[in-house]
Order: sequence, then structure tokens, then C-alpha cells
Amino acid sequence: MSNKTIIGSQEWVSLPELDISTIKVRVDSGAKTSALHAVNIQPFQRNKDTWVTFDVYPIQNNGKKVIHCEALVIDKRVIKSSTGTRENRYIIKTSLNINDTSWDIEVSLTNRDSMGYRMLLGREAMMGRLIVDPESSFMLGDLSDEDVNKRYKANVQIQGGLKIGLLASNPNLYSNRRIIEAGERMGHEVEFFNIRQCYMKLDAETPEIHYRGGKILNDLDAIIPRIRPSMTYYGCSLARHFESINIACLNKAESIRQSRDKLFSLQLLLKNGVSIPTTGFANSPLDTNDLIKMVGGSPLIIKLLEGTQGKGVVLAETKKAAESVINAFKSLNAYILVQEFIKEANGKDLRIFVIDGKVVAAMQREAPPGEFRANMHLGGTASLVKLTAAEKKIAVKATKAMGLDVAGVDIIRSSKGPLLLEVNSSPGLEGIETATDIDIAGLMIKSIEKKLNWKAKK
Repeated sequence: MSNKTIIGSQEWVSLPELDISTIKVRVDSGAKTSALHAVNIQPFQRNKDTWVTFDVYPIQNNGKKVIHCEALVIDKRVIKSSTGTRENRYIIKTSLNINDTSWDIEVSLTNRDSMGYRMLLGREAMMGRLIVDPESSFMLGDLSDEDVNKRYKANVQIQGGLKIGLLASNPNLYSNRRIIEAGERMGHEVEFFNIRQCYMKLDAETPEIHYRGGKILNDLDAIIPRIRPSMTYYGCSLARHFESINIACLNKAESIRQSRDKLFSLQLLLKNGVSIPTTGFANSPLDTNDLIKMVGGSPLIIKLLEGTQGKGVVLAETKKAAESVINAFKSLNAYILVQEFIKEANGKDLRIFVIDGKVVAAMQREAPPGEFRANMHLGGTASLVKLTAAEKKIAVKATKAMGLDVAGVDIIRSSKGPLLLEVNSSPGLEGIETATDIDIAGLMIKSIEKKLNWKAKK
């Protein structure tokens, strides 16, 4: 026991044989095999043995610092991730250095972009050498961002890459950080621009878009609008101006605008043959009873037109409760949308991610106990789900009806078949990437490359 080193639930280690001078690991005694974040994994033969080349981005949320590695493959195994996904992974052996002591460990190679750590240290690597204190972290010493950056040089070559602007409000959101990282990893220059700090010059000869301090953004190749609902009008105005000067937009302004208009989007979906729950809409109905009856009576869903992430959505379980909520909304002079309650859905819905007319990922969201809304922001849980052909079809059809390049489509399973709830033009990435282990951010960057006919120089 005295010969074992005590470590915390997260530590800094190095992998000297792979030239990884420092990497933050999540210590997980529940996992058998250690795992390393690796992309561009390519097998090749050397002296009749199988080797792999792969790239490691050792710093979370930093796509500019990359280590090009190669290693002998010692095995290939099916490994089950924490999300329940089974993946056939290459296994390599490499030296691990902790506290100036080194030994060989087995490591599986997998894309961990959606995970919080670039490496997971499993129990096989720790046996006989390490003891874990799960209540502690960095017992062997922590490193600042400056210390970590000094150990690596920025070695992603962005010459010839695209200049992409991320038009959003919060640079620290998971989705925004992932998009920037994915773009940089793929050789592009991605810069965050706060929507509030962009402004436009409308001129027939020299139209321009400026950023704080007077920086002109006309030289961008593309923008990715990630517009929060409260900024829809101004954000769409900016996106429209970018479009007018021939800067590609991943989701055009008009598509975003109409997807944000709950009523118009439902009317557009119905026009294109997409099934939705029976819905009623009113301003200040005098005949509340008829509005309730219109959607099949109680229980029913009542929504404010401007609500997002489950806010402004109420389940009225009785007619009396429905009348009270509708009358309360009427006093606010608000537009009221009522919708039939799909009881058989049992608090579950599907979030389907569509990019360029193709379903790329899907998860099932389940509401927490006592809640009917399955939104992740409200404590809902996510799990993998297998879609039916009808569910894929309705997601693709809805995205095309809105004219969106990228969309998060929410549908619900009913006795009548899949019904569409909403099409989101700025869907969050954290839930879907964590549930599926799919690099959605990278697929969004590939969509821009395709839109601009861009190919990496070899």
C-alpha cells in the first residue's frame, strides 16, 4: 500500500512515447480500459504488423494544437461507452508518466470531442500503482492554461483554410466552443463575434459589416448564426446583410426567422404535408370553451408564442385549469397556442439532428419525474434511440420545409404515428453529442466546406 501513489479524480499526466507532454485525465475506476481522444485514425501495415496514425488535440476546446501520432496496434475490441454506445476501437500500448514514474498501459483510441476530458484513465492502468481519492483533484499538482499552452506550440496550419465567423451571444456555451474547436481542428480560422457588437453599413456601393472597434468583417468566407430568441430580429438582420455581400450562411436569415415564428412554422409544415398535434391559436378568445374543445378537450398543452426551452409551456390537466391559464394569458394580451396532449408519449420526445437534408444523429429525451416537458434545460435525460423510416422522413421533410441547412427537429411518438413539435434553427450540441458520441460540430463545418466547394490541400 505504501508504494502506491494517491491521485484525485482528475490529474495531469504525460504520454512521452506519443510526444504528449501533458494532458488532463478523468480518473475512472469504473472503466476497465483507458481511452484517448484521437481523430483521423488510419491503419497501415509495417513489417506485417498493423499500425495506426492518428491526431490528438490534447487541450480541451483548442483546435490549433495537434500532435500527429503513430503506434503499433495490439488489439481491436468492442468497447461500450458511458452512453451505452458500442464501438470497435483500436487498442495501443504506450507509456504513461505520472509523478515522474512511467509504466506501459493499454489505451483505446476514440473520438472524445463530446466528453469533458481528452483522456480517461481506467482501472487496468492503475492496478498495483495508484489509489484514487474521488473527493480530491490534482493531488499531484494543477497547471494553469498558460502553463499548458507553453508546453505546446500552435501547429495547425490554417493557411488556405476558410475564415468562418460564429455569430452568437455567449462564447462560453458548449455548442459555441465545440464549433470553434472543430473548425480549427479541420484547418480553418474560426472567430466568435457577439451579435450585439456587430453593426451594419447599408450602402449601394460599399455595404459593410463592422465589429467593435471598427473591424470590417467583409472578408469572411462564411458565418454560422447561433441566434438566441431574444436577438432574432437583429441577428437575422445581420445574417441577411452577410448574405447580401455573398458571405455564405449556415442557415439563412429567412429560414431562421420563419422557424422562430411558432404559428407560421406550423402553418408552413402543414402546407408541406408534415403531421403535427391538433393545434388552436387565438389572440383573446371570447369563447374559451370552444378553443379547448377544438383540440380535443383536457388535458391539453398551452403555449406562449415566444416561449423557448420549455418556458411558457403549461400542461392543463382539467378544463377548469385550462380556462384559468388561458384567461391569465389573455390578461397579458399574449398570443395563445393550445395543442392536444399526447398522453401515450409518456413524457418522451425525440430530438433529431438534420444537416444538409440528412439525419445525422438522434436521441430520445425523457422528462424528469413530475414533469411533462423533456427539455434538457429542465432536467430531462437523453438516451440513444433507433428511428423508424417514418420518423426520419418527417424530420427531413420538416427541415426542407423551413429551408434550413442545420436543424434540431423535435417529434413525438403517438398512436397516429410521428407528430412534429418544433424545428429549431440553433439546436444545442451538448445533449446530442454526449448521448451519441457523434461529432456534430465537425459535421456542421463539413457542411460549410461543401457549400463553398472547399477541399483541404494535400
